[in-house]
Amino acid sequence: MPPVTIVEIEEKRRLPPAALKLREAELILAALPAGARLVALDERGVGWTSRDFADRLAAWRDGGTGALAFAIGGADGLGSAVIERADAVMSLGAVTWPHLLVRGLLLEQLYRAQQILAGHPYHRE
Repeated sequence: MPPVTIVEIEEKRRLPPAALKLREAELILAALPAGARLVALDERGVGWTSRDFADRLAAWRDGGTGALAFAIGGADGLGSAVIERADAVMSLGAVTWPHLLVRGLLLEQLYRAQQILAGHPYHRE
C-alpha cells in the first residue's frame, strides 16, 4: 500500500453553513491530485463490506489509478460539487462520527484491505 497523506482543509472565516459547505467543497476539489480518483464519505453512500472495499481498491490499482483521495466533509457534510465529482460515495454507517474517528476508521479499513489483498489472515470472513 502506498504511503497515506492526510491533508486537512480548513476555512477559517465564519461563514453561514451553506456558504461554508460550498467553500469547503471548493477547497477539497482544489486539493485533489491531478487524475486522482475521489471517494466521498457520506452517510447516504454505499456501505461496502471490507472485502468489497478491498476489491474496489484492487480494481482501481489494477486499472492504473495513480492516486486515490478520500473526502470527509465538515459538520454539515460534503458539498454537492464533491459528491458529483466523486468516483464513489462510501458510507461508514448511518451514525455521525467525529472527524478524527472517521480518519481512524478509514485508515483501519485501508490497512485491512491491504491485508485482505495480501492474503493475510488478519481479516476473517
